[in-house]
Amino acid sequence: MFETTIRAGVLQVSSENCRWFSTTWNGGYSTGNVAYAITVPEGWNETDLNEYQKIRRERAEFVGTGPTLFTGVSLDHVRGARADSIEVYATVGLSNPATLPMETTDSEAEPYVGDDEYFAGTVNLIVGTTRALTDGALGNLLATVIEAKTATLMAETGFTGTTSDAVVVASDPAGERARFVGSATRIGNATRACVRDAVRASLASRYPASEYPNTIDEAEYGVITSQRTEVFQIR
Repeated sequence: MFETTIRAGVLQVSSENCRWFSTTWNGGYSTGNVAYAITVPEGWNETDLNEYQKIRRERAEFVGTGPTLFTGVSLDHVRGARADSIEVYATVGLSNPATLPMETTDSEAEPYVGDDEYFAGTVNLIVGTTRALTDGALGNLLATVIEAKTATLMAETGFTGTTSDAVVVASDPAGERARFVGSATRIGNATRACVRDAVRASLASRYPASEYPNTIDEAEYGVITSQRTEVFQIR
């Protein structure tokens, strides 16, 4: 699916005339040839993300703009997996984990929700398929990716993700068309397997002795969603 190059802390994935859908700061639907993942330094708090990614991209001598992911994880730890028509690249950092416990607190309790500062742990995923997908199917592929990422992290770490996870998915408009990409489909099944294996491989690379936080309290930053809501029936 992709040609990949890493230079100066920037990963470029390229495939001609891809249809992209991403949850990044410059995300949404787009058509183009490239997407990027950029490693940022410790303490990074840049606010002009467009200018920053331009500087980093030019420093790495990459041409072309596209969806761009940021992470505090070194690209030494990026790992890929492929199966059938799917290719996945993952970086996993857990300095800012998030959990969603099934037990809630009293509604008066003030939940911890963090602040606007960027915490650069981040689980980032770039996923591509050689099949041609509609925009709706591309959005559904994103949901399939996030479900697989969450299931994998829960099984391996007990966390649902981090406070700054992002995903980019792509399809090849020139490929064989596919209408559905859910877990019961060949595309969905391959996506889930590739996400699982790429996330686990990057996690093991970044934390070879499993030295990531075991709880939110052990993490430098993190979020626990524990507030109550008003549940009601529509009549």
